[in-house]
Amino acid sequence: MTLLRDEELTAAFDHAARGYDALAAVNPGYHAQLRRSVRRLGLPGHGAGLRLLDLGCGTGASTAALRSVLPAAHITAVDASAGMLRRAAAKPWADGVTFVRAPAERLADAGVTGPFDAVFAAYLLRNVSDPDGVLTAVRDLLVAGGRLGVHEFTLSGRRADRAVWTLVCRGLVQPAASALGDGRLYRHLWRSVVDFDTADRFAARVRAAGFAHVRTVPLPGWQTGITHTFVARRPETAR
Repeated sequence: MTLLRDEELTAAFDHAARGYDALAAVNPGYHAQLRRSVRRLGLPGHGAGLRLLDLGCGTGASTAALRSVLPAAHITAVDASAGMLRRAAAKPWADGVTFVRAPAERLADAGVTGPFDAVFAAYLLRNVSDPDGVLTAVRDLLVAGGRLGVHEFTLSGRRADRAVWTLVCRGLVQPAASALGDGRLYRHLWRSVVDFDTADRFAARVRAAGFAHVRTVPLPGWQTGITHTFVARRPETAR
C-alpha cells in the first residue's frame, strides 16, 4: 500500500479520532511508556518556569504524560488533525496547557514560535513528509541547551522485531481498527514503521539535524526493539 501523507493522513486521523483512545488502551503500558520517555528528558523539578512543546499531541496522551511528570510547566500542544485536537482539548486540563492546530511543518504560521526549553514528539516523525526539515525547525525553536525527546516506533533492525511488529498489527490492531472503519490508517501504521528508519539510522538523522548528546534508549516489555526514546540537546553554541 502507498503511505498516507499530508492532507490525506490528516483526514484519516480526523476520522479515527473517535476510537483512537480505545485502541491505545489495548496497548499494554501505552501511557506508562510515554511517561517513561518524558522522564528520560531529565528536566529539573516539576517543570516550574519551563515552556514545553508537545509536537503531534493527538488526543492528548503525550500531553498528559508531560503534565504528569512536569506538572508546573507550560505546555503548548500541537496537532494537524482537527478531530484529534478536539478530543484532546475536551479533556480536563489544569491551567498551563494550550492547544494549537498546525502541521509540524508550518508551526510559525500558527503562531508557534518558541523559544521552548524542550520539545517532545511522540509517534510523529515517521508520519511527516520531511522529517529532516521538521527536526531542523524544532532545533531552532529550542533555547541553547534545550532538549528534544522523541518517542517513536523505530525497529532495531532484527528480523524478530519486525516479525513481532507485523504480528501485533495484523493480528490485533488492524482487525480492531477495521471494525471501526479505520483500517486504512492502521495499515499505514504498520507500513510506516517498516519503511521508516531503524533506531540507529534515526539517531544519525537527529545528529545530522544539528543536535548533540543524542541517546537512544529502548522501551521495555513487548516493545523492546520496536519502540525507542531518543533524547538530544540543542548545542549551547551554534555549529
